Amino acid sequence: MAANTSTTPIAGLRPDFVWGVSTSAFQVEGAVKEDGRGPSIWDTRCRLRGGVGDGSNADIACDHYHRWPEDVALMKNIGVDAYRFSLAWPRLLPKGRGVVNQAGIDFYDRLIDAVLDAGIEPWVCLYHWDLPQGLDDLGGWTNRDCAGWFADYAVLAAKRYGDRVKNWATFNEFSVFTMFGYAIDWAAPGVTDRAAHMKAIHHVNLAHGAGVDVLRDLVPRANIGAIHNRQIVRPEGGLDENRAAAELLSAHWNGVFPDPQHLGHYPAIVANDIDPYVRAGDMAKICRPTDWIGLNHYGPIYAKVDPTTTWGYGWGAAPESANHPEVGWPIFPEVFKDELLELTRRYRMPIYVTENGCGGGKGSDTPDENGEVKDTHRIAYFREYNQAMRDAVAQGADVRGYFVWALLDNFEWGSGYGPRFGLVHVDFDTQRRTLKNSGKWYAELIADQRRGR
Repeated sequence: MAANTSTTPIAGLRPDFVWGVSTSAFQVEGAVKEDGRGPSIWDTRCRLRGGVGDGSNADIACDHYHRWPEDVALMKNIGVDAYRFSLAWPRLLPKGRGVVNQAGIDFYDRLIDAVLDAGIEPWVCLYHWDLPQGLDDLGGWTNRDCAGWFADYAVLAAKRYGDRVKNWATFNEFSVFTMFGYAIDWAAPGVTDRAAHMKAIHHVNLAHGAGVDVLRDLVPRANIGAIHNRQIVRPEGGLDENRAAAELLSAHWNGVFPDPQHLGHYPAIVANDIDPYVRAGDMAKICRPTDWIGLNHYGPIYAKVDPTTTWGYGWGAAPESANHPEVGWPIFPEVFKDELLELTRRYRMPIYVTENGCGGGKGSDTPDENGEVKDTHRIAYFREYNQAMRDAVAQGADVRGYFVWALLDNFEWGSGYGPRFGLVHVDFDTQRRTLKNSGKWYAELIADQRRGR
């Protein structure tokens, strides 16, 4: 079936289903040294040789710090219900604690007010990987005190913005920043140590629980959740020799955060590794009542034995047969459907798909001679995954919203500016924004849903 810009409305969704877009502070804001912002661990990593694949940094990124009015107008033009973004901890507290940066406080005041004025609901994430460098100098997430520092930061955010922001996430993708930051050197702070990895997992869980309590106490009618990157982990090649690696990677990737947060315990396969850092009463502090669970999902992970790594597992390759003819790389919409059903079964929580999107593939992600971005591969991807979401809902998945990753082409962490995931093309030399055909497709989908067609 050829990709095009036609849409098929998704039947069976709730009348209050939320259609949104997502960004994160470090990936879009830029202005890393302006108006009192302090450095984060990612500013530090960007300056390390080999820290980012293309040698780039996020000093300017999408310049959202200055160009946010244009970006809010783009969201209004697309017609989204909600904008999910993160606060930059080092913009509000340059050293992570102590002195508050009023210029940073004021920036998010302006952004939140503008989003609301555009008829869009702000969904705020407190932490999207940009730990203040001043806290990392004190041990970062390996220091149990970091949970208290996070709670203090949450108090600041809740008191300042809780009168207008009702939808909150504590963290984005716990497993990614802890694994890639403390076990596999793919992200800041670039530690590779088993004990550090286990400490970080437990202390981040404690921080989550403390953040939930802060938001519940200080934000009237708060709608609180957390965002997990979950994908089934398969042994590379289906080989028996890779099954143990897949099982352990799956526990670290899919279990060590949502299980204690919602079920009150760690997965059995890793419990003994984490137990030395667990104190009496900790699990009650972690397992706090929330209102929803966020799912970031792209596709399955393939694991293989790799004795050179911290835990003995490595990333394997997907089978060539999984390549999608229109997208150009492996996609697995049926796995997305299964994950939505599994989340509903296992945790019995309302689900918001807080990230889903497509980068790379066949077709162009740059404007043609007529200024049009014909990203047909991305449209094909969205059509497949939205159909899978509809199928999951029909089978009982409690899905209440869908946020595209991402609004803008942006800084993609260790990959720099190579991959483009945006509904909006950004020329990083001129900062010119161009709505891609996928952005137009998404606007049509939302409009059709609202018309009930």
